Amino acid sequence: MKEKRVILIRHAKSSWEYGIGDIDRPLKKRGIKDASTIAKVFKEKNYVLDRIYSSPANRAFSTCNIFKRNLNWTDNEIEIVNELYDFGGESVLNFIATLNNTLDTVVIFGHNHAFTAIANMLGDKFIDNLPTSGLVVLKFNIDSWEFARYGETELLMFPRDYRA
Repeated sequence: MKEKRVILIRHAKSSWEYGIGDIDRPLKKRGIKDASTIAKVFKEKNYVLDRIYSSPANRAFSTCNIFKRNLNWTDNEIEIVNELYDFGGESVLNFIATLNNTLDTVVIFGHNHAFTAIANMLGDKFIDNLPTSGLVVLKFNIDSWEFARYGETELLMFPRDYRA
């Protein structure tokens, strides 16, 4: 049995002050700061990542890019996936179930309520809400992603726990 991990990272705090569509909303200054803080602390955990996926939403991909800069990811490691622009969770769950089994650890940048629901459905610790810039690592003892159903919540990182 192999270990597989999915790392869910909710986009950073975004702005509602512009008259633009939801998918185009930018990050707020606080969001940029929180995402940078979480990225720096996450880097110290030394996870080996096989692939990074992001929702096409500006706020999710911008959060991904903050992590990219802090963890020295390359553009080749990152893929934008339209199905990850999902708020209910069903599309994200289907995406996880169809991941290539050669991948052992993947990162997904996306949205609530999907990520809180998935963390509670697949993990073993209840969380009331995955906050913006929040990160959760779910670990599974499986050979195939299609069996990612009963995992262990290995790590939770919320920005409020790292603010000075």
